Amino acid sequence: MYLELKNINKSFAGFKAARDVSLGVEKGSLTALLGPSGSGKTTVLRIIAGLEAPDSGEIILDGRSVNELPGSQRGIGFVFQNYALFRYMTVYDNIAFGLQVQKKNKKEIKERVVELMELTGLAGLEKRYPNQLSGGQRQRVAFARALAPNPQLLLLDEPFAAIDAKVRGELRLWLKNMIHRLGVTSIFVTHDQSEAVEVADQIVIMNEGQIEQSGTPLQIYKRPRTPFVAQFVGDSSVIEGYERFAGFQRVPGADKAVLRPEFVECFRPDNKKLAAAMGAMERGTIQEIVFKGHCMELTLSVQGAGLRAQRSLERRPVQLGDEMMVLIYRMYVFDGENARLLENQELLKIPPDQVPAAQM
Repeated sequence: MYLELKNINKSFAGFKAARDVSLGVEKGSLTALLGPSGSGKTTVLRIIAGLEAPDSGEIILDGRSVNELPGSQRGIGFVFQNYALFRYMTVYDNIAFGLQVQKKNKKEIKERVVELMELTGLAGLEKRYPNQLSGGQRQRVAFARALAPNPQLLLLDEPFAAIDAKVRGELRLWLKNMIHRLGVTSIFVTHDQSEAVEVADQIVIMNEGQIEQSGTPLQIYKRPRTPFVAQFVGDSSVIEGYERFAGFQRVPGADKAVLRPEFVECFRPDNKKLAAAMGAMERGTIQEIVFKGHCMELTLSVQGAGLRAQRSLERRPVQLGDEMMVLIYRMYVFDGENARLLENQELLKIPPDQVPAAQM
């Protein structure tokens, strides 16, 4: 591992911000620290950067302990949430600042700044000041400034938080491609799960100062290990009494279930292709319809529970109050401290060619 955290603990006035945090990051990878506000992700980032000292535990970077090294000597670049650009410096001077602190010669500084401005798409803006730039351009300047001294590790604290939605989407892809192109090991903090899933090679989910789970975006999404992860990742509904639904039986010790919209499908009752699957389905009523751009999200009342499902714009329109046949394919249940995936047992009895398709 290029970066290792071993049993990191940190408290502030009795509040435990990091609890026995152990983490490994591969060289050249892009890791997201994901979690709700107060989960400890920014504290962990600041400890890595040397901006906070851990109460206990060890930080190992490229094979050596850096606990006793000040942040300025750890070879780490930091991009702050608010950019932290110098208002009275031009783009060129902002990017050059770290190199000037290192007392590099002017020729070396110029070559490096020009290289980074080309790389980050800022060429031609070198004489502008931060207030003459868009939010996306300011973020690129902050990124270039952090990269200028050739850091071993790049840390980013909520890098897209201050940018509007459209530009944020563009910058996500740009950042991912840029970091992989440069091969610099990077960690960024976010509370936005879609951001983490789109950008990161590895996601580390934090809650109440602890790591709940780490893995690839696909592993985190498809195989959540704890109830918290099952609820936090994905647009989930938490249901009690899940055994009332066709095809599901109660698991001892598991009182609640998590259903994601992709686990639920609904069909018009007059659909003649549903006959074989009727034993696996429930009747429900549409209570809410929300246009999501790429689909309609329906909230359905099914046996007193509110379930969400997504409906393609290509399918026949539906209205509030319409009765629908609802098929629950699977769900997660909480078995103690573990999340367990349950499949609809009635659906498994049906030949695959008779399972109703989503386009019906």
